[in-house]
Amino acid sequence: MNKYELMFIVESDVSEEKREQLIAKFKAYVEAHNGNLEGIEKVGMKKLAYPINFKNEGFYVIFNMNMDPTEVDAMSKLMNITDGICRHMFVRK
Repeated sequence: MNKYELMFIVESDVSEEKREQLIAKFKAYVEAHNGNLEGIEKVGMKKLAYPINFKNEGFYVIFNMNMDPTEVDAMSKLMNITDGICRHMFVRK
């Protein structure tokens, strides 16, 4: 297992309840696939450097975790098709 940092941006028009459900969904995904979540940092609403899908703000969330590299690819594909997530990035530490 490798250490990763996952940063993802939740769209600004998503309700707070739905945002918490998205965070819980990806937390459960990590734990269900033998990953270890070391910490979750909810950075908050930030202005984007450039508009994405005509939106200027997004809610930033950072996960620090240990996970199998094959599961990272699968999680990335899941995030690509999830409504409410506008961008995500995995960084191997």
